[in-house]
Amino acid sequence: MRSACDVAVVGAGFGGLAAALRLAELGLRVVCLEALAYPGGCASTFTRKGARFESGATLFSGFGQGELFEQWVRRHNMDVRFERIDPPVELRAPDFLMPIDADRERFVTRMSDACGEAGPRVTAFFAEQARVAEALWALFRDPTLLPPLDLGSLLRHAARAPAYLPLLRLVGRPLCDVLLRHRIESVAPLRTFLDAVCQITVQCSADEAEAPFAMGAMDYYFRGTGHVHGGIGRLAEAMAGAVRDLGGEVILPCKVHAIAADAGGYVLDTRHGELRARAVVSNLLPEATAGLLGTSAGGDEVLAPLQRKVEGGWGAAMLYRVLEAGAVPARKHAHHVELVASPNEAFVEGNHVFCSLSGEDEARVPAKAGARTLTVSTHVPMRKLLAMNDAEQGAYVARVQQRMRDTISRLAPELDAGVALEMTGSPRTFARFTGRPQGYVGGIPRRAGLGNYRVLTPTRLRPAFYLCGDTCFPGQSTLAVALSGVKVAERLADELGHHASGAFVSAR
Repeated sequence: MRSACDVAVVGAGFGGLAAALRLAELGLRVVCLEALAYPGGCASTFTRKGARFESGATLFSGFGQGELFEQWVRRHNMDVRFERIDPPVELRAPDFLMPIDADRERFVTRMSDACGEAGPRVTAFFAEQARVAEALWALFRDPTLLPPLDLGSLLRHAARAPAYLPLLRLVGRPLCDVLLRHRIESVAPLRTFLDAVCQITVQCSADEAEAPFAMGAMDYYFRGTGHVHGGIGRLAEAMAGAVRDLGGEVILPCKVHAIAADAGGYVLDTRHGELRARAVVSNLLPEATAGLLGTSAGGDEVLAPLQRKVEGGWGAAMLYRVLEAGAVPARKHAHHVELVASPNEAFVEGNHVFCSLSGEDEARVPAKAGARTLTVSTHVPMRKLLAMNDAEQGAYVARVQQRMRDTISRLAPELDAGVALEMTGSPRTFARFTGRPQGYVGGIPRRAGLGNYRVLTPTRLRPAFYLCGDTCFPGQSTLAVALSGVKVAERLADELGHHASGAFVSAR
């Protein structure tokens, strides 16, 4: 490891990798330090007992023509094979099975037909949702379009730009208000779909979700979403390789023990020695960032509100399975199913699970041709979990994992057959293997309220010290955290007075 650099990036999750890659593209000397032996953080691919598993069950977006990951794969000639899946996911509940089509029009027609006499009102709702989503995804495609910081500036910006007018009456309101206005608040299977997509993307139910965020997130399945062959870790490894090709460093495993301000920047105490940097990007949770600075998140005016929001969020209970060859003969390619045992209960704690199945040809399991890996996840409310003692936590997580098995057995029996191996995971597992305090995953729930709009630009903790990742805007998905890294990199380059030619080519 070099002894000095322009920018030290702590954490090689997708936020940190994106920041490092953009900084390297801009010509800055960057060193990215990761405590794990592989990149990707919570969106990584790990190997256990010879089998490769996704750390979390999920789909990945940003691979459409001209979108962020597609640009990077093409620009840096990355050895990454993205596979479009149609449908990207199949939603199952006790009384229906619905493919979530990659084509918006086809899906809206399917959903409207399933909703009977409410179909025309459902169609009208999705027409409004499309206008909102297009305005918001334009910001995701080109971070330079983001308006100024505060809500007042956002509203003035929206008033001047007709594309943003659909947002005005939604800001600060929950999605359920929009459903009430369209008189579809109790229409099934629409409500099941909305609660499921909100829990996965904005980390709360449709009754709680901030309407613009939720309506934007509904487009997730329609915008370059699918599967990375061999696991999302392939993309993380390729991004790390691109940083190195541009003259940067990605060092792993290399834990950072402390960060201290120093004349002209910062000094990082790391596993491989001391590193001096003019600037720092932290791709860690607020509590972990505070720990490196030798303080507490609760005592910092920037970190404290972020930490409180994190504490209202989630951990994950996991099942990792190896399925014998031929166990799912009807699905030879990667496949994703979302299961809801009871639409009338909260979509957490094994009642709602997301399942990601690898393809037959991904050769993840040595000496077992055709065997496949399955990652299954569900949300666990962390306030509830952390109020328990160790014994209570263990019993609670075991109950949640058993309900996950019951939900799979009931709604996806093909994923319950031919199980050659099963391993479990919990928030404690995530804390141990990813270093995330208490095992929090998923970022900050975007519950309704104006507080969602207080920070729409990179989160600056100290001079030339920024945060990125799932606690920062736009957060919540692999694509969103990567965009947060890009935004931080470009803001930091300006702050350091580094003006490189060739701005980032925003997506169409």
